[in-house]
Amino acid sequence: MLRKLNLKFLIYGCWLFCSISPILTLSGFADESSKINLTQELKKGNFLIGLKQYLGARSDNFPKKNNITFTTKNEFLKLHSTNGLKHKSKKINIVLKKKNLITPFTVERIVFGPFASYESAQKQAEKLKEKGYQALVAFPNNWEVWIPVGKNLPDKKLNYRLFKKSYKSKIIPFLVTEYSQHELQGPIYISSSQEISINDINLGKKFYLAKDSYGTWTLIQKIKFDDYLKGVLPHEIGSNSPLEALKAQAVIARTWALYNSDRFKIDQYHLCITTQCQVYKPHLIEYKNVHKAIEDTSNLIITYKKKPINSFYHGSNGGISARASESWQIKDYRYLNSMIDGSNALKKAFRLPIKSGDELNKFLEFADEKVYGRKHSLFRWEKIISNEMIQNNLLNNQSIKEKSDLVDLNIIDRGFSGRVTKLEIKLKNLKKPIVLVKDDIRRILSFLPSNLFTINKLNDNLWLFKGGGFGHGVGLSQSGAIEMAELGFTYEQILNHYYKGTKIKKIEISSQ
Repeated sequence: MLRKLNLKFLIYGCWLFCSISPILTLSGFADESSKINLTQELKKGNFLIGLKQYLGARSDNFPKKNNITFTTKNEFLKLHSTNGLKHKSKKINIVLKKKNLITPFTVERIVFGPFASYESAQKQAEKLKEKGYQALVAFPNNWEVWIPVGKNLPDKKLNYRLFKKSYKSKIIPFLVTEYSQHELQGPIYISSSQEISINDINLGKKFYLAKDSYGTWTLIQKIKFDDYLKGVLPHEIGSNSPLEALKAQAVIARTWALYNSDRFKIDQYHLCITTQCQVYKPHLIEYKNVHKAIEDTSNLIITYKKKPINSFYHGSNGGISARASESWQIKDYRYLNSMIDGSNALKKAFRLPIKSGDELNKFLEFADEKVYGRKHSLFRWEKIISNEMIQNNLLNNQSIKEKSDLVDLNIIDRGFSGRVTKLEIKLKNLKKPIVLVKDDIRRILSFLPSNLFTINKLNDNLWLFKGGGFGHGVGLSQSGAIEMAELGFTYEQILNHYYKGTKIKKIEISSQ
């Protein structure tokens, strides 16, 4: 029998991060969103999902005229604004307008980044906190770490810049009816007992419109844990996957969401809907096996020493799983090991660590049914890349200011699994080579499906990248889980295979 655990003791992120931070000193915008209690929503079994980010920005194209229309077929919609305004109707139209300020204000902060991942940004924030700085992780368009401007500046060796901008206007939401318009104040709560259509798409029943830390707004969906998973599983592992693989995905997706629920706390919601979190789309189509997998594993999560784990997962590990420290600037987790992903016979044929390109090439050339996940389209891959493509990637990511002839590429370090952890790029006009580390390798050289690769120079202009896998390679391999399920493994066995020494526990949801 599964032992039940109280959710309030399992929300890892909220032990450390769910208190309301004085964001005003860094952004000047998020002051109105402090009434959304993220911790309380989790205890009740709800996620707050940022469906549409940065509403009101010039580049925003949802909607094109900065209006958001909420409708229902029969039931009334209820709107409650923080400034006390309440409205009831079958159609609610909110328009975002620019309002000039009588007194302009200036925002100043020190910015670290961009970082390739939340994990690397969070690690930098932790280091700054240890030195006494108030550090916040933000995502204005890439992962960044913010600290206030003060007398004691960080070490100049650290990569940071000063952000300073004056604002003469703010984006304000207005409730617009046929005869009047009313200024609203965030967070704005909109709900109905019936499915709500937003700009002609059915999305759910409960929403917030909240100001973020960048001067724009976020449309946030309030959704039950299991309903959230119905919008995740079809897009993360596929609705046609075997039932036991779907069950495994349901458990790890639920666990991952809880563990990472502080990811967008600066903007007062838990998670986004892109690959920066878990891909989520409102479940407009009913998938029988997806629903069964979620129901059969309802409220189950993976724990290690009675705490939820950071249940990383990815598309394909290429036959070798990675340690967390190979992919990000973080410490390793005991339950996430590097291993040959296959049968015991395969593990005897190849030993870890893989230290050289020659050793990795031998593994990449090995084709055997004993390897889990070999059916993935990127289980093995080759890319012929030109000097110009590499230069363009460096330019686009601001690693160089102008084009410079590529002289050489060198793999400096590999991790335990053979993944490239440090890559040197020599350019003709630069005194020092560019050195890419861990997740920055794939962030900047975005043509690479994974860091599990070798490099061969074909001629003065072309390079052959030969590798395996798709994604960071840490934790569960979705293609491996699918194949294990096809071979008859249960979801418990699959989870135990990828997350060593863990236990499956059931969480209790507060009824209040």
